[in-house]
Amino acid sequence: MCGALDVLASCSSSDDTGPSSVDAAAAPDAMSADATDAAVSLRDAALVDASPLPVVCASSSCATALVTTFGDYIVNDDGQGFCALLHDRTVACWGANVSGQLGRGEEAAAVEGSSTPARVAGLERVVALDHSCAVDEDGATWCWGTGPFLQSATNRTTTLRTPVKLALPSATRVGVSPTVGCAATGEGVLCWGYNFYGQIAPFDTMPRDTWSAPRKLDLPAGAPVRQLAVGDATFIVREDGSALTLGASPPIGRISSMSPDPYAAVVGLDGISAVDIATDNACTTAGGIGYCWGAAMPGAVDTLSRAYPKGLVTSDPLVGIATTRTVTSLAGSQIPYRWCAVTVSGDVDCWGFNESGQAGNGSKDFATDAVRVVGLPERAVSVKVTRSTSCALLTNGKIYCWGSNFDGQLGNGNNKGLALIPEEVVLP
Repeated sequence: MCGALDVLASCSSSDDTGPSSVDAAAAPDAMSADATDAAVSLRDAALVDASPLPVVCASSSCATALVTTFGDYIVNDDGQGFCALLHDRTVACWGANVSGQLGRGEEAAAVEGSSTPARVAGLERVVALDHSCAVDEDGATWCWGTGPFLQSATNRTTTLRTPVKLALPSATRVGVSPTVGCAATGEGVLCWGYNFYGQIAPFDTMPRDTWSAPRKLDLPAGAPVRQLAVGDATFIVREDGSALTLGASPPIGRISSMSPDPYAAVVGLDGISAVDIATDNACTTAGGIGYCWGAAMPGAVDTLSRAYPKGLVTSDPLVGIATTRTVTSLAGSQIPYRWCAVTVSGDVDCWGFNESGQAGNGSKDFATDAVRVVGLPERAVSVKVTRSTSCALLTNGKIYCWGSNFDGQLGNGNNKGLALIPEEVVLP
């Protein structure tokens, strides 16, 4: 049965017809509350030392990390796919392939999507992975798909159906968006691509409408880089749990007199685990508490209502949150999509849009409150989400997905259909 907010997502048929739009006539006049507030519950999550559970491979088909892919530009919604770092340090991808994000070579150019995971061509000895870029044990950075991969004289985005090595110093981490890339190297954090939000250099040294070669960010001294997360803002997460941000405001997640802000500064959260960002929306966990923030709702009285990290009220401490792109057109307005989170005990909760069953609770009703994903055979290590599909990496190294399969993003070997509860990905 649809609840009061379920009109935002259709109580649709079981046919998986691709990314769905919501009937504008069914939309409410306004949405005053942030949908992230729907991560309801019983009590405020206590401040705890929460970290993801480890992966212990139970078979030769085993993954140790899970990421999403993106298309030629994230607003096109053609990036619904996933990649996994396998135990043998190769990478396997499945789902959409419109922009070459499966990495299967030119012979697969006509394949728009694949429900059968396969290894990315020529990629091995991988130690770090972000979207369709990887770092190998020698420190080389490799990328495939469509993005700012330093393959043109103008440094603009290019499409690569086979991984190419980027002309960068030895790196330990890489982070990419459809228009900006960053790498943690011995020379510091280098970033390149489109400087529209000042993620490459301040505007007094580089105009906004500039595509740039790699440049070193001016960062204060600190602990080594644990993660680089790049969207409309760039997050540099350090091993001590601190994080620096620069770029669009929001989602830089801190008070600034500049918008965008091209100068890196510290976010006011301690003990940050990892950041998930999609264009102008970001989430993280710190001390077992989940936080989300991003662009304000159109027409909001308080234009900064979502600008800064806001703690979620949850029944259990969290170790990770995944988010999709913040907004979608709806009756002339824009509203948040959805989120999934992993609890300290390894359960997965989702809330928000659910028209394809992507909340994983066996229904297609809009998840006003956080709902528990049912049917996962083991505890979860991490969760990742696209607009219409969710996937979780489990402690035994298996991956389970649920929701839409229009582009093969369930990875179950079937071309179409959808899954209201998790199904196992057929890893190579």
